[in-house]
Amino acid sequence: MPSAEGNLTWVAATERPDLLAPPVAAALDHVPGARVAPIDAALADTAAFCEAYDVAPEASANCVVVEARRGEVTTLAAVMVLATDRADINRAVRRHLGARKISFADQAKAEELTGMEQGGITPVGLPGDWPVLVDQAVAAAGSVVVGAGVRGAKLLLDAVVLTQLPGAEVLDLAVR
Repeated sequence: MPSAEGNLTWVAATERPDLLAPPVAAALDHVPGARVAPIDAALADTAAFCEAYDVAPEASANCVVVEARRGEVTTLAAVMVLATDRADINRAVRRHLGARKISFADQAKAEELTGMEQGGITPVGLPGDWPVLVDQAVAAAGSVVVGAGVRGAKLLLDAVVLTQLPGAEVLDLAVR
């Protein structure tokens, strides 16, 4: 039966920093109790990951990077929703960030600014001035799986930790 842990072998993230992107490893003090597991990088995308490793989609939280613009001001932000939901980028996120226009950040730009790989971007270790918008369902989910900054690993942590990251805010962000 699918669960947050699935059939992966989890170890304390502090014991395996080699499985983490450098900014994620440097931010482990913000995520007490985080565990990490290696995965096949080809299976990093949520649906394939959940199926291959028997992880429940409702215990998997996706992180997308958005670029919000209003006049000359551009804000980059992370948006966290459960794999079972879709983020309301054009309404809820755009309004919350006070933007006229919003879009998903360019992949190359997101990788450069975060120091993480696309498909593994996580709110852990993001630049401190970025808003981290956490959907209320993620905050209430208990244990969740998120990216590790690289496609070849995942982090398992208590979702409450996401709400305590620098810049984190809990909002109703999902279209259900």
